Amino acid sequence: MFASVPRKDQRAKSDCYLRGLMTDGRRKSIQAMAGRLPDGNEQNLQQFVNQSTWDPAPVRRRIAERMTAVIGPEAWVVDDVSFPKDGRRSVGVAPQYCGALGKRANCHVHAATATASCPLQWRLFLPQEWTDDAERRTACKVPASVGHREKWRLALDILDELVAWGLPPRVVLADAAYGTNASFRTALTERGLGYVLSVRSDVTAHPFDAVPEAPLRKGTHGCWPQPRYRQAPPAVVAHATYLGRGAFTEVTWRQGSRGPMRFRFAALRVRPASNSITRPLRAQASAEQGWWDGVLPDLWLLAEWPDDAQTPTEYWFSNLPTDTTLKDLAGWAKLRWRVEHDYRELKHGLGLDHFEGRSWPGWHHHVTLATAAHAFLTEQRLSPKAPTPASPSTSSSTSSRTY
Repeated sequence: MFASVPRKDQRAKSDCYLRGLMTDGRRKSIQAMAGRLPDGNEQNLQQFVNQSTWDPAPVRRRIAERMTAVIGPEAWVVDDVSFPKDGRRSVGVAPQYCGALGKRANCHVHAATATASCPLQWRLFLPQEWTDDAERRTACKVPASVGHREKWRLALDILDELVAWGLPPRVVLADAAYGTNASFRTALTERGLGYVLSVRSDVTAHPFDAVPEAPLRKGTHGCWPQPRYRQAPPAVVAHATYLGRGAFTEVTWRQGSRGPMRFRFAALRVRPASNSITRPLRAQASAEQGWWDGVLPDLWLLAEWPDDAQTPTEYWFSNLPTDTTLKDLAGWAKLRWRVEHDYRELKHGLGLDHFEGRSWPGWHHHVTLATAAHAFLTEQRLSPKAPTPASPSTSSSTSSRTY
């Protein structure tokens, strides 16, 4: 994993740091890990993580390539994870949506199946207030080329990078913070990426069979009226509730530790409606052919209605083909549970959020090392107990031994 790190002593420190992350211990700060390891040297580890100039990007790419081959992911999961920090000197720190003071957030993408997941790439989110704060940027060694960028754009940057690495594209999953954003959904479609994205219940959509109409032209002067939908689009909760509980089918989407996981789902075709969808479509059509017929693209609306709820509770939009089965839609919608499961190991077992440094390079080095540790443990769980020709390589493309 660390073959791209040029110096032998740095690779030795990466080995030491990884063992520290995977060794038993409640706290995975550098000081705590150095005290538990026989070869632990706090000063050396501090320098390796916080001051060293080794590039984490090639390491992450190698992890992504290797774990994609090992896991065979069904989906790429876009998600946020936050790191509570005190004060204002840690890179990216700012009050965030949850109201916890000094919470900084990052965007990342996981490769996921029902049995395993692994982070593929990370982006640290810099709030707007960091853009022109030269003092904090210098103190935290933030590169001059890095500024504030919305999280959904960071997610697209990651997905573009994964494709550029040659990784096979997968269905994109994300929570409502991303799925409700029509610009994000449009950008995925333009990239040819399928998605199953959670959306809020108040997101609006026209029925599939709704037809835009143009009003009669008044007078003989002026432009011809453009076609548009004459009825206000209902919220997705109205679409799903209108179907009635009887239209929802019980789907077993995975086997849990206590038996099959079953929920009731329904899916129908709708046409999401918002200005962020309408405006670019109208502009494109007007530029190409001089007019727009007003028809909005259709996609799947998936809804979940628990037995003990008065109305449906969860909603997803998906641009997957019209012949996609309800079971497949539900399976992808629920696959994000795997990432939440592995967060616990990354945070509590491997110290993902125990990093006490403040710098931009230090944070990126630490999350890369935590990702490598998680990848190692994931491969241990998935690899066979005895060496076989199909066992994943640990040293070179010609090796067949396991570890």
